[in-house]
Amino acid sequence: MSKSPITCHVLDSVLGKPGSGIGVRLYQLGSSDDPLALPLLASGKTDADGRCSDLLPPGKLEKGTYKVCFDTGAYFAQAGRECFYPVVEITFFLNNPEEHYHIPLLLSSYTYTTYRGS
Repeated sequence: MSKSPITCHVLDSVLGKPGSGIGVRLYQLGSSDDPLALPLLASGKTDADGRCSDLLPPGKLEKGTYKVCFDTGAYFAQAGRECFYPVVEITFFLNNPEEHYHIPLLLSSYTYTTYRGS
């Protein structure tokens, strides 16, 4: 089964549970004449397992710079928890359009960590 070429996974590291219901938006940078214009490529929400595996239809993307944005403020507000980063933006370079790119986000109220997953 083919999956989105870009996927993500959010883990709430304080609770030790998936970050479910978090809004996710994907943009491509520099894809227009205006370098600050960010066309929205896709949007979705993390599922009960904290994953967003269907952000884009299967297929190839262009080589270039992309940004994934997580609406962490709404996630923490819904749980009645404070947060310092209401939006987490991760900008990354997609070098090989044939590969799958997975972006994990380890999240707490006052810090986050990310890396290139598999």
